[in-house]
Amino acid sequence: MGGFLSDATMTRSGWYSWVMVLAMALSGCQGSGSTASTGAGQPLANLQRLTISAPEAWGGEVRCGASGCQLALVEHETGFVVAHQFEGRSVRELARHPVAYHPDSAAWLKDDLFAAAVELSQGLEIFRLQAQSLVRVTQVVVGFAPRNVFVLDTEAGRYHMLVTPYSGSEVAWVSWAEDGQPARVRKARLCEAPWFPTRVTRAPGQPDAGVAVGCLDDKRVMWVSSADPSALPRMLAKFSAVPRQVRPSPSGKWLYVALETGGSNARIQMGTGELQYIKAPPTGGVAAAPMADDMVIWSDGNFLYLQRLDEQGNVLETRWLKVSGFATNLQLIDLDGDGERDLMVLNSAGKMADVIYGPLWEHASTQQPK
Repeated sequence: MGGFLSDATMTRSGWYSWVMVLAMALSGCQGSGSTASTGAGQPLANLQRLTISAPEAWGGEVRCGASGCQLALVEHETGFVVAHQFEGRSVRELARHPVAYHPDSAAWLKDDLFAAAVELSQGLEIFRLQAQSLVRVTQVVVGFAPRNVFVLDTEAGRYHMLVTPYSGSEVAWVSWAEDGQPARVRKARLCEAPWFPTRVTRAPGQPDAGVAVGCLDDKRVMWVSSADPSALPRMLAKFSAVPRQVRPSPSGKWLYVALETGGSNARIQMGTGELQYIKAPPTGGVAAAPMADDMVIWSDGNFLYLQRLDEQGNVLETRWLKVSGFATNLQLIDLDGDGERDLMVLNSAGKMADVIYGPLWEHASTQQPK
């Protein structure tokens, strides 16, 4: 393992400095723009992408429900949570609300309710989208600066969430209901800097569902039971590069691991525990979005690369897509109702978020963008 990957990895402080440089460079060539650019001059049916004004969008999520598809996101530096509404292949801002310094992520609880993780307030801010305005419902203090809020499930009117830190090993399992009672917060130790938790249906030797997470500061990928948060976490893999983000393939067979630097990413077979390395650019990957068991999208700086693999993890073909900033959140979802999966891209550096409409493989270039 050590011979295949470079030991030179990027620290989070170094990464943050790098993305701020990129943000300034991007802002120099991008105007503030309107809420959404829909590619003026193109017939709407032929539109392949649009951009959304979303400066330093560190996190967010699209949810499609009774009100159509809506995006909740955080603007990290401006200190706002923002809701957007998709309408076919266009989007408009519905509402925004200020929060304390450095909101980091947002996740929907239901069609009109979402939670945002805010560093300075050391907890969650829960908002309701009501009559095209955002109303703060409550605050849940977890006692550390949170990086991610991840919604596990809803049971008997209670929302169960996992909140992970920007740094440190302490996480919070949060249970909250709309009954006016205080949230239940249970602390636990997981690993050092567990970012971007994700749901997995199984793990090697564990038939139960759980949560997998990449641990930036101790370079491990961990699994913990979502049914029993008190159970000891299990290590799935350890790397010499930073496992920046993990995401499962649609069937749950593979857990894809975006590795910063070292010229490779990885995937873990969630039945057997087999670890495969996947050839990548020297800078590796920052985020992952598996399209199938053997097809995946990675982000690296201001471009994405799509890879088609064989059963051994060898790269059969690579294609490329350019984006508007430093892409750190990728979500595959059908935004326009045409049956094709589209890609929502949130950029933690830069002034815009990107929507790329499917079919994604066919719209990607065979040549790396400059």
